[in-house]
Amino acid sequence: MATAADRMQQSISLAKFAQATDLRKRLWFTIGALIVFRLLSYVPLPGVDPTALGLLAGKTTGGVLDFFNAFSGGSLKRMSLIALGVMPYITASIVVQLATSLSPQLAAIKKEGESGRKRLNQYTRYGTVALTAVQGWFIASGLEALGANNGIQAVVTPGLTFHVAAVVSLIGGTMFLMWLGEQITSRGIGNGVSLIIMAGIVANLPTTLYNLLEGGRSGSVDAGRLIGIIVAVVLLVLFICFMERAQRRILIQYPKRQTQRGMQAERSHLPLKINTAGVIPPIFASSLLLMPLTVTQFAGKATANADTWWGSIVLTLNQYLQHGSPVYMLLYGAGIVFFSFFYTAVVFNPEETADNLKRYGGFVPGIRPGKNTEIYFDYVLTRITVIGAAYLAIICLLPEYLVSALQIPFYLGGTSLLIVVNVTMDTVTQIQSHLLAHQYGDLIKKAKLKGARLR
Repeated sequence: MATAADRMQQSISLAKFAQATDLRKRLWFTIGALIVFRLLSYVPLPGVDPTALGLLAGKTTGGVLDFFNAFSGGSLKRMSLIALGVMPYITASIVVQLATSLSPQLAAIKKEGESGRKRLNQYTRYGTVALTAVQGWFIASGLEALGANNGIQAVVTPGLTFHVAAVVSLIGGTMFLMWLGEQITSRGIGNGVSLIIMAGIVANLPTTLYNLLEGGRSGSVDAGRLIGIIVAVVLLVLFICFMERAQRRILIQYPKRQTQRGMQAERSHLPLKINTAGVIPPIFASSLLLMPLTVTQFAGKATANADTWWGSIVLTLNQYLQHGSPVYMLLYGAGIVFFSFFYTAVVFNPEETADNLKRYGGFVPGIRPGKNTEIYFDYVLTRITVIGAAYLAIICLLPEYLVSALQIPFYLGGTSLLIVVNVTMDTVTQIQSHLLAHQYGDLIKKAKLKGARLR
């Protein structure tokens, strides 16, 4: 059943949108920032020949490069300034959050409030620079080796100068995207980094759908398979929407208070989402896998003819960690489950919630306030997180397996659809919140005007 807040949000007319000037400014800023992101994806790295790179990309498709290219909106295939996207930033954020949970010093910094958050963000930026530098160096080396092995000189002047220029450019591109995501969060409609990732995925969807439909028209794709893909995608989107809205509501009761109708007890509900972690687990898991896979993919090409222990290790990793391989799927699924529990623990603190309820006199019927309430919250949250983690693993792994088995384009896979649908729903919720705040602002202004007239 829809709550009163949901019904109120649905009742907001579109006519209010034209009056919400602040919301329109935020939307235009967000659209402009995403346009800048897309334009940057076409700016190549210094020292790279775009024509030769296009020929080289046609010979080296497949595997993790296509997987990474989907998240970067085609930037990796074009070797643009933002070829690495925001994945190094996400990986650095994971490392800092894990370190905060394990290190008492970092945990103390986190408890300092706004100043502690700024310090942790600074550590995340340092980590982003370091990770981008390492990945950028291997990308530059792999690009030179790929061109040499295929007889195509994609790099105009190979050598140390190109390596340094490529690393500096990639660091600048990633840091700019990180800054752009922060600006969208503060000055736009929120979810800056998630919107950038979604924009990269959505940018490739029209081409993918056209190729799929064109394949059905020409006969290269079976008509039954084409219809099955479309039906599966629609059902997958509906299932994602249903699960993202699913909640476990815990009844909260407050002491009886004197009202006009006598002594009455106030009741409310504490909503716990089935998927409390949202889209973060698949993004975190994929980013952690993409970082070593990018390095080994390029390094493996660079050392394919080298009879060394490093070359054999890299080639073995490339063989077993390819996108769609059993080892990759196992690690990906384990990462999703782990980050589902980890990020849920970061977002929801049972001890803090139980203390707040006790402070304001609230309690769960049948559960004693304090420690028993904390144990109950932790028990319920663990149970629903198991369902949420299983849902995320099925959504991400089953379609990816079918993508690999049926040779369907990756962009129609479960991970990409989950990100697009989830971020779209969050964005719509943000817009509705701004419209609701604008509506309440108008009511307050009218009430003040009426009060002034009565005087």
